[in-house]
This record gives sequence, C-alpha cells and structure tokens, in this order.
Amino acid sequence: MSNGIDHLVLFCRPGFEGECAAEIGERAGALGIPGYAKAKPGSALVFFVCQQKDGAFELIKQLAFDELVFARAWFAGAPVAIDSPEDRISPLVAAAEALPRCGGLLQETADTNDGKQLQALAKKLQRPLESVLRKRTRLKKNSPWRMHLLWLSGTEAFLGTSNRRNASAWAGGIPRLRVPRDAPSRATLKLEEAWHHFIPQEEWDIRLAPSMRAVDLGAAPGGWTYQLVQRSMFVYAVDNGPMAQSLMDTGQVEHVKADGFSWRPPKPVHWLVCDIVDKPSRTAAMVSDWFVRGDCREAVFNLKLPMKKRYAEVVSCAQKIASALHAANIEFELRMRQLYFDREEVTVHLRRVDLNDEIAMHRNF
Repeated sequence: MSNGIDHLVLFCRPGFEGECAAEIGERAGALGIPGYAKAKPGSALVFFVCQQKDGAFELIKQLAFDELVFARAWFAGAPVAIDSPEDRISPLVAAAEALPRCGGLLQETADTNDGKQLQALAKKLQRPLESVLRKRTRLKKNSPWRMHLLWLSGTEAFLGTSNRRNASAWAGGIPRLRVPRDAPSRATLKLEEAWHHFIPQEEWDIRLAPSMRAVDLGAAPGGWTYQLVQRSMFVYAVDNGPMAQSLMDTGQVEHVKADGFSWRPPKPVHWLVCDIVDKPSRTAAMVSDWFVRGDCREAVFNLKLPMKKRYAEVVSCAQKIASALHAANIEFELRMRQLYFDREEVTVHLRRVDLNDEIAMHRNF
C-alpha cells in the first residue's frame, strides 16, 4: 500500500510544538514504533520521523487520533521535492503512487503568516491536480483514505494520507465557525468547537437536548451560556460579574452571584461548563468533586496551562481526575484537546457512562 512512508505530520497551535512533539514521541514509544520529532518553534508543525519503513502508517492505524491532546490534525506522508515551479504537478502525481487510492485531495498550510501566503497556490492547483490524479486512478470515490498535500513553500511539500475515521474532520484541524452576531463574546466559539469535537453530530439531540439543566461557572458576560441557551437549556450562570441582558431576557438563565469553586446546584444537572481562569489542578479537583457528588452527568471545562511544563501539567490533571473517579467507582470517558479557539489552555470533556448513573439521571431529571 505504500513505499517508505516514514513521516507523521502533525498540526498544532503555534508555540506548542514542543508539547506536541513530546506527546507523539511518548505515544509512539509506547506502541514500539521508534522515531524522533522535528519541530521548529512557531512553525505550527511537528514531523515525527519513524525509524522503520512505513512506521507512520502504523501510527495512524494503531493510535487513536482523538486521544492526542496537542495535535489538531495529522497524516502519514513523505517530503516531495519540486525542482521547477513550472511543473509542480508531475512530482506530486509520482509521489501519490506510494499512497492508497484516496477519496479526495485536501491541501493544507501551516497556521502561520507564511503558511497563509501559500493558500493561493494551493487553490490554483486544486482542480488541475485532481484531474491528473483521477486520470492516474489515484483518486477513488468512497475510499476511507484521504490525500493530504501540505505546502511548506512553492517548491517544498509533504504528500500523504489519513483515514477519515481516525483524523480531524477539518483541514489543518481548523473548524470554520463564525461568531454569532448576538453572542456576548467571542469565547462562545470555544464551547461550540468543543461540542463539534467531543460529541458526534447524531447524538446532539440526545446529549444536548432542550429543557436540560446546565451550570456555567465563570459565566459572565455569557459566551458559553449563549451556547446552552441556543440548545434551549435552562442555565445557572454563576459569576459575580454582569451577564448580557439579552441572555437574561430569554427567561432561561438564572444569574447566581457566587464563587464558582464553592457553589453547588440545588439538584443534579445534566451539564457543567467552566472557563474560569485559575490553576489547572484546582479546576480539575473541583470538577472531579462535582462528579463524585453526583452533581452533573457531563462536563466541558478548560485548564489554563502554566508557562512551563505544560504537557506534564495536562498529564498530571488527567491522572488526578481519573484517580478521583476510580476511587468513587464511577465509570467515565475523559478526553482532552487543545482546540483551535483555545489559547494557553486545554479543553477537557468528562462524561459519566456507568449504568447506575443512567438510572439516577432518568430518576433525577
């Protein structure tokens, strides 16, 4: 299926290349796939070079993309040298012979100013390159594989592939979301992106259902509360600061002026969301307590990362949450990701999945 595809290309937030490199190195080592990471600070890219032939293919087969925290998107590929700007298509088509037949072509650039300048080139080549690839039977409808073309410059590129079922749904891991005109703040996109990433679209009507009750800790002015209201939920907005009047006028929001770390709901709620700026370990402990007490069923919250040892802090918080819930005999799903609209933070999704919880939730709600 391939011919020496030994590079795993990972997209990340600029400035977090070190964390992304450390994470993939650790995960690849645990799978027995040795290699080393190359990452230029500020490039928004990490290249993990595998020491064994087709090691990158093995990584995208054996490692679940959703388990990675700092990678926005990935693909297995190899560098392509383009000798002449007059003919970029021929070397790319030749390199495509090493890949499985793919269902489509996705051209990408790094999330940097230099990368954005290459988008015009990618757009110009899209149709003619696709046409030649089809003639050479390198593109095939309904294939689970997707072809990636990453431009580093006008004469440097990486060509590779990912499996649609184990990769980001968006080019470069960047969702195309816009701030609603009536949203109180741009922060509303953090929660919207989290739902797109953590909850399958076909489950939205069940897990984000109308009339559910939710709590937004650190709510003001209401960016995250806005998303809950849009799903027709009833919300306790906990914050000493003022809430947007447009949200209060809906009749779906109760503004609670209290400390988000100490307040608890009068009865269990379906959703807890939290974007409070504090030490990540404190936030992780607080959310764990909500689950141990049975105060919520599902949560999305942000961990504000320190300036140093950010990957280590993420791992530590995940272990503390897991330890607390295991001690309480709670079955759960825990996922973490530095989303596109995050900055110096990681978004966490935590959900109870044990049978007793299902019974309790139906009884209490």
